[in-house]
Amino acid sequence: MSFLVPCPNCGRRSVYEFRFGGEVRQVPALDATETEWRNYRFNRTNSAGVQTEWWFHRLGCRQWLQAVRNTVSNEVLEAYLPGEKR
Repeated sequence: MSFLVPCPNCGRRSVYEFRFGGEVRQVPALDATETEWRNYRFNRTNSAGVQTEWWFHRLGCRQWLQAVRNTVSNEVLEAYLPGEKR
């Protein structure tokens, strides 16, 4: 399924210009247990609905961005560069 991603630098572009980088999640503390690190690295929430994700604009500005996307409809609600929001 094709959809558009609103790149903050390049404007709305096809999802085929991007590479998916996974869900945005809290990184465990440096002194976290091996189990916590394993869960962070290998387990995904993969929930139906709105989630924040990493995307890399590989055929455009070549920057990472975070996008808030509805995983049911694939509608991207907003996108921004890391550190610009929240």
